[in-house]
Amino acid sequence: MMVFTIAGTELRRMFQTVLAWAVLAVVQFLLAIFFFMLLWKFLEPGTAAAARGLTDIVVTGTLQIAGIVLLLVSPLLTMRLFSEEQRSGTMQLLSSAPISLTEIVLGKYLGVLGFLLCMLGMIALMPLSLLAGTALDMGQLGAGLLALGLLMAAFAAVGLFVSTLTDQPALAAIGGFAALFILWIIHIAAYSGGEAVAAVFSYLSLLRHFDGLLDGYFSSVDVVYFILLIASFLALSVWRLDARRTYH
Repeated sequence: MMVFTIAGTELRRMFQTVLAWAVLAVVQFLLAIFFFMLLWKFLEPGTAAAARGLTDIVVTGTLQIAGIVLLLVSPLLTMRLFSEEQRSGTMQLLSSAPISLTEIVLGKYLGVLGFLLCMLGMIALMPLSLLAGTALDMGQLGAGLLALGLLMAAFAAVGLFVSTLTDQPALAAIGGFAALFILWIIHIAAYSGGEAVAAVFSYLSLLRHFDGLLDGYFSSVDVVYFILLIASFLALSVWRLDARRTYH
């Protein structure tokens, strides 16, 4: 299928850029520092942290920090997906090819998602390394990795949509970060409204659903939220590209 051809091309192109490797290295370096800090905190005698368990303190803490770090860096990975194509004029060639806009969007999305899943695999090696010396709550670890994977997928979908709005990658990065940050903290607005408003803003919050899965409780509500968010932004991306093609 053309979707997987485009995805493979996009993934190879990402691994050929210095920026992608730099992001990968920086993310691993930062998370390694926090991982060892949390581990040191857990092993420190006389602290209340040890009572909560290794998985809860070190593993869940590392994955929670990983979500924040990815919020900062994922727009750098998605900013060129369509903005670069539009600036260089290659988007017109893609649009005139015998493939649909939906296939183009899905191909681009799967390409960047593949890179993020490679990053997820590298992140997972840190908590998994603890199995060499102790036992972990594998259910909580699995739920945490699922939460981070769904969060990455949502970040990629939002960033891809923002990249369709401009032909300037820098603006796409700034806009992507702004959109993700709003979705991350939107639950704060719930405190200034009634119960109905609070329920809506709480449901829209990325952080609420991410934390829900990190706690080790698999909830279909959280999973459905991420699926709906991803599908919505992919559909918006197709709509935006179709409108831009019609306008031009």
